[in-house]
Formats: sequence, structure tokens, C-alpha cells
Amino acid sequence: MQEQKSGRRISPALLAGGAALAILAGGGGTAWWLTHSRTGPEPPSVQIPVPAPAVKPTILPSVPLKPGQKAVQVFWVRDAGTNLDLVPGQINVDKASQPNAVLTAAFNRLLSGSVPAGVSSAIPQGTKLRSVAVKNDGVHVDLSPEFKTGGGSASMIARLAQVIYTATSLDENAKVWISVDGKRLEVLGGEGLEVAQPITRQSFQKNFSL
Repeated sequence: MQEQKSGRRISPALLAGGAALAILAGGGGTAWWLTHSRTGPEPPSVQIPVPAPAVKPTILPSVPLKPGQKAVQVFWVRDAGTNLDLVPGQINVDKASQPNAVLTAAFNRLLSGSVPAGVSSAIPQGTKLRSVAVKNDGVHVDLSPEFKTGGGSASMIARLAQVIYTATSLDENAKVWISVDGKRLEVLGGEGLEVAQPITRQSFQKNFSL
């Protein structure tokens, strides 16, 4: 702010000199001085993030539940032409399963390499789940280094969405903490996609667009 103000300050001496030039040169000199007195360093542009539209996923056909089972969602992506849609699939787990076990099963399905027809995954093949844990401050997901490889910004955003939405399949409002090989993920991909953590479905929708 100090630099911007200094770029527009006009000293009394300069005003006096401009006035003298205006008297000598007439109206044309006045116009020239007014134009050039406004030159100076432009203020830095400020980019205001535009909230992305809410993700409205399309649900894949469900798998019939057996007695004693409950359904849990796993998220894939589908090309919608101008953008990508998040598409939840379903896995069935034992109702008595603890949250950590449920999410472990969900991520193992997501990272298995077997993708349902009509959808795809932006997560690189070979990515493995190192651990997932539901804690007081949110869901902690630790992935193998392959998660950070390959693809452009669209792929990075899509794979991030798959992890966030799958991690919050038990609680849509849960906070998610993502790490890779035990280190908190701060930047994803060569283009430097910044990942502020913890991240939620709501903050993803606000800051990213599929």
C-alpha cells in the first residue's frame, strides 16, 4: 500500500513546474501534463476467487444389500463435455464395521484399478492407501507417492475431489487431512495446485471447479 501511494504523490515543485508549462504552452500543454502526471506504477491486480457451482453427482446403479450390510459411497468422475461430474458408486460393508475399517474398504475399492463402466478415475494407477483414520479433528488420509504423479490441473483437481468426497462418505461435513508418504500435502502437481488443509466438501466447492 505504501508503494502504491508513493507512485501517485505529486510534489509542490512538480505542480509549480506543470503550472508554468501550462501557461507557456496553453491548453495543449495542460492536457499533456494532466495525462503524464497520472503515469506511475499500476497497483497489483487482485484476483477474487469465483465460487464453483455445487457438485451434484450422478449416482451409479446400486448393489443390492445383504442382511447386516450398509452402503458406503466411493466417488468416480465422468466427462460431461465442458466439465467433469463427480459420480458416486457404492460398496457394501458390514454394519458393525468401525469407521476406519469402512473408509479403508472404500479407499481400497477406489484405488483398486477396477473402474465401473461409464466413469473413470483421475487418481494415477498404482496409488495405494497407506492409512486412513477418523480422529477428533477430521479424517486423515495418507496415500502413496504415486498420487502426485502425472496429469494437468484438471486431473489434479479431479483426483483431489475423489479423495475428499470418498473420505467424507460417512460425514459430509467432516474435515479432511491429506498426506502423501507421511507428509502433509501442500502443493499438488507440477503446476503448483495449492491445497489448504483441512479441506471439506464446502471449501472444495468454493475454491475449485471441476
